[in-house]
Amino acid sequence: MKLFDRDLSWLSFNYRVLMEAMDKSVPLLERLRFIAIYSSNLDEFFRVRVANIRNIKQIDRKKINKRVDFNADELLGEIHREVSHQLNEYGNAMDEIIQNLKAKKHFICTHIDQIPPELLPELLHYFKTKVSAFLHPISLDRPENLFLDNRVIYLVVTAQSNKAFVLKIPSDKLGRFFRHQLDDKTYYIFLDDVIRLHLDVLFPDLDVNQAYSIKLNKDADLQIDDEFEGNLVRKIEKQIHKRNLGVPSRFLFDIAMNNELLSKLSTKLDLSPEDIVTGGRYHNLDDFFQIQINEDELIYENRKPISVAGLDESRSILKCIEQEDYLLHFPYQSYDYVLQFFNEASVDPEVTEINVTFYRMAKDSLIGESLISAAKNGKKVSVFMEVKARFDEENNLEWARKMRGAGVKIIYSLPGLKVHAKVALVKKSHKMYGFFGTGNLNEKTSEIYCDHGLFTIHEGMTSELSNLFQHLLTKYTPPPFKHLIVSQFGAYEHFMNKIDREILHAEAGKEARIIVKVNNLQESGLINKLYEASEKGVDVKLIVRSICCLIPNDNLKVKRIVDRNLEHGRVFYFHNKGSQEIYLGSADWMNRNLHRRIEVCFPITNDQMKQEILSILKFQWQDDVKGVWLSPQMRNERPKSEYGIRAQSATYEYLEINMDKEI
Repeated sequence: MKLFDRDLSWLSFNYRVLMEAMDKSVPLLERLRFIAIYSSNLDEFFRVRVANIRNIKQIDRKKINKRVDFNADELLGEIHREVSHQLNEYGNAMDEIIQNLKAKKHFICTHIDQIPPELLPELLHYFKTKVSAFLHPISLDRPENLFLDNRVIYLVVTAQSNKAFVLKIPSDKLGRFFRHQLDDKTYYIFLDDVIRLHLDVLFPDLDVNQAYSIKLNKDADLQIDDEFEGNLVRKIEKQIHKRNLGVPSRFLFDIAMNNELLSKLSTKLDLSPEDIVTGGRYHNLDDFFQIQINEDELIYENRKPISVAGLDESRSILKCIEQEDYLLHFPYQSYDYVLQFFNEASVDPEVTEINVTFYRMAKDSLIGESLISAAKNGKKVSVFMEVKARFDEENNLEWARKMRGAGVKIIYSLPGLKVHAKVALVKKSHKMYGFFGTGNLNEKTSEIYCDHGLFTIHEGMTSELSNLFQHLLTKYTPPPFKHLIVSQFGAYEHFMNKIDREILHAEAGKEARIIVKVNNLQESGLINKLYEASEKGVDVKLIVRSICCLIPNDNLKVKRIVDRNLEHGRVFYFHNKGSQEIYLGSADWMNRNLHRRIEVCFPITNDQMKQEILSILKFQWQDDVKGVWLSPQMRNERPKSEYGIRAQSATYEYLEINMDKEI
């Protein structure tokens, strides 16, 4: 059956992010942050996906990506047309936000003419004492080719004498904006413009006439051949250093630049015509994250994390888990409970062993520090560290070295696989405590990602998790999983069988229902099975935040939610003749998650916990404020609904009311 292209579907998702920047009901500074998110997302898309498509044109595509009826040139053309359309709306949205912020006395100056004369002495002092220390003009008249760092902004400066120079803007050293209070107004001046204002100081002997902004995106995907014998860590370390040497995937230039200069740059950078994309005066607008304004009307209302009374009132989280399971919902509830779990395990004299998987660690990870303490306290600590997590390779390697130096046993990536599971196991001599999550063991992202986590001593689940860790540690082949659904051990078949079971129930005239909530839906076998289920009478509801290759129809609808927090949890519901099976986990329904990664999905067995999950799913399906329907034309269509529900707000209110009830 026909499917949406995954890359065009992702662009449709990023447009949904842009819709939040255009939404007048969103506080102004939050709208500016959505502008920053959109910009950051698009940059990564060009650095990875577009670069990958370009590679397919040059290398046997079977080694890169298996795609059906795929034409790289046609797809690149569609991508550039869609991005061009989105960037027009992006520019309009940004202009509107900046104008509205001015009315609130916050002035983001988008041209030198907008800078008040009273600020010029301050800017001159800043340039002479700080900025000029980092400026190293490179002449375009040099015979050798020009090298630009990946994703870094440069100014191309021209003079009347036909000389031209390239300047790297040192925003990584100084920040992107010069902020200054003037009376009751706050001004934010781009570092680019601080430099533009003082080019005569930098080039006193030249009659400088123009300065144009440029940026080069390069292929940032590490070219790691997993199927080899050797030191994978060393190979990744070498590739990280080569990331800045990747082939171009997008060259952005100021639209005001003349053709002669553009042609010269193109030659110097060895660009092809398809690399060159018209841009604006400013690039890297994810730097808008640096603008912090603590005014209530400009930001989202602060939500205090909902207390879990049983955990808060006890001096021991492990003893609480011995009494009952705890299902937590982040960031509605604090991630501190997870930190307490690791902290207590690290000092509890009865704890003998701790096993953890990491995919993306926080840079200042408190969990990492707890594991170091545990090892120093004589516990056997084993960490599986995924060092192929894109753009987190260096941080993960640094933490691995630090923990290994403290006595933690570190197991690195497996050949041909990524370990994407979010699990931890704490062992005492008489019992095991498991933590199963849908999101990374990362206290920083937990503040903005909506995820679920389960604490349990369920013997079947913890023993199977112990078997999985044995597999990661020793390549031991575990017995069949009966409680957990684990990628590489029949996860794809498990999900297919559960859909088939609902189809059989529908064909027998019984109630049949499936709800799937994932970040991405791309695996063609499961998509085709969902098509079949909907045609056979199964009630199928899909909540897919990002990539969705399934094409919706009248019987098969897809809801997409983008709100103040990133929807990140994966939930799988099967009616099962009223027995209601619910699994949470780390696995999206993508080729990579089900066939090239180790993922863990875990059952929810407690009836009240099932009701919690079903209530949250109901809010999300009814959301007609931040939820949109994905159309058969890949558009984000606002629903026409009688409910008037905003899922994240409704979830917060629901949990606030219900969390103190006894389970």
